[in-house]
Amino acid sequence: MNNKELVLAAMTRLFGQRDLSALDAYWDAGYVQHNPRMPNGLAFFRQVIPSLPADFRYEPGLVLDDGEFVSIHGRYVNWSGKTMIGVDIFRVKDGRLVEHWDVIQEEVPAAQTLTGNAMFPIA
Repeated sequence: MNNKELVLAAMTRLFGQRDLSALDAYWDAGYVQHNPRMPNGLAFFRQVIPSLPADFRYEPGLVLDDGEFVSIHGRYVNWSGKTMIGVDIFRVKDGRLVEHWDVIQEEVPAAQTLTGNAMFPIA
């Protein structure tokens, strides 16, 4: 499995399927988090994933890689009551997700943008 496939599988299993075993399969125990609202490690995910609302869903989009760095564009529907569009950037080492950065913003419907362009997916 290459790094792009690994990140897509990890995100799909954890967020899309709410499969906590994905943490053991793909994430490193010493996971370093650069999102200022999330702690290092995996305990945060073990608490948050089961508490997501029934109608939460994750939709993966474009996946790009540059060696050990992989970015995935995604939609998080009903994340704290909002639909968020994010780009998650991972560093992969020895088949494990070891480090994470992200940029995330609330989705604006295409009809409400200046350009009429959708934020997700990328065509």
